[in-house]
Order: sequence, then structure tokens, then C-alpha cells
Amino acid sequence: MPALAPHIACIMDGNGRWAKRRGLPRTAGHTAGEEALATVVREAAHRNVGWLTVFGFSTENWVRPPSEVRHILGLHRKLFGRIDELNANNVRVRWIGRPFDEPGSRTPAPIQKAIRDAIRDTSTNTGMVLTVAFDYGSRAEIARAARLAALETASSADAASNGAHVSPAAIARHLYDPNLPPVDVLVRTSGETRISNFLLWQARHARVYFTDAAWPDFGADELDAALALVS
Repeated sequence: MPALAPHIACIMDGNGRWAKRRGLPRTAGHTAGEEALATVVREAAHRNVGWLTVFGFSTENWVRPPSEVRHILGLHRKLFGRIDELNANNVRVRWIGRPFDEPGSRTPAPIQKAIRDAIRDTSTNTGMVLTVAFDYGSRAEIARAARLAALETASSADAASNGAHVSPAAIARHLYDPNLPPVDVLVRTSGETRISNFLLWQARHARVYFTDAAWPDFGADELDAALALVS
């Protein structure tokens, strides 16, 4: 196990293919994936993982069939509602994604409430931080941070001097969660070898763990294999 509490980030891929192989509807795969996430959260907390960040729903996922989107949204409400289980494992919930009050945000009001409630109701926990990326895209995050950093730079006392520029530190201050540490291991399931616009800034030096296992089959053994990359 790593000497320091690591940051593990997961692209939870393969729910639909997992279901198709079993002759089940895609929604059944997403349900199995939500249960797998609950297992991974518990196992990661028991292994003293410091931060677990998961790609719950991307900015591109809204184009999926409406019935599938509704099902996924319902599963996210269930996920954020697992307060007793999260508290029992001393897990603190965070969220990253397009801010609710900014143009372009598409997070429905019930999901917004579930997110706010989960953040509030787990805020005193001191163990692992579970960050769910919902309505998230890394390029949008970086573009927004750069825009805000440019405004900050332009309004600073030093901006009048020639050569004023936006620094990486300024961009980092305006990411969705500036306190999210660098990713140590980025996990991608289901045999895909892409990082799909996920935490491009935070995963700059991350090790990458690709596995053929679909997300519903990702469990303790696969988690240990990923953690071994930073041991």
C-alpha cells in the first residue's frame, strides 16, 4: 500500500456493454455500475485512499437517449442519498462540474439538491474525500478557469505593466475545486485506453491503470492492482 493517502480517479466505463453481454437493457448495466461504485467507495475508504474522484456524468452524456439519461439521474440521486453508508465509512462528499448558476449548466434541480445535501451531511467526516464529477468536462473546466484567471490578472495592480500574463497558478485557483490534489492513478475500465476529457489538468503526472474489466466487475482486486502503481 502507498505510504501516503493517494488520489485515485476512475472513468467508470462499460456499463452498457456489461448489460448487453448478459442480454439485459443498458439501464441494468448502469444500476450494476452504481452498486459497484458503492463497493469501491467502501473498499477505497478501508484502504486509506485519501481522495476518490469518479466520472459520474459528462457534459457529452446529455445526448444519450432520454430514458437512459433519466435512469442515470435517478441513480445519482440514490448515490448522493447514501448518507448513512458514507458517514459509516467516514467519507466526505464533494462535487465538480458546471456551476449550477452559470450559463450552460444542465444539472436538474433535484440532483442539485441531492448534491448539496450530501456535501452538507458528510461535511464533518474526516476520512476519504469522494468527489463526483457530474455535468463535467475537463476542457470546459480549464477554459472557464483560464477566463476567470485572465479577469483576475487584468484587474490586479500589476496588470498595467507590459507582459502581464495568466500563470498556471492563477488557472489552478479557478478550477472547479482548487483543493482537489493531483491525481496519482487514473483508472479506465472496460478495455478502453482513452482518458475522455477527464481531469486533464489534475492528472498531469498520474499513472494510468487500464483494465479489461467493465465497471460493474471492478472490485477490491482491481482496486489493489491500481493502488500498486503508487506503492
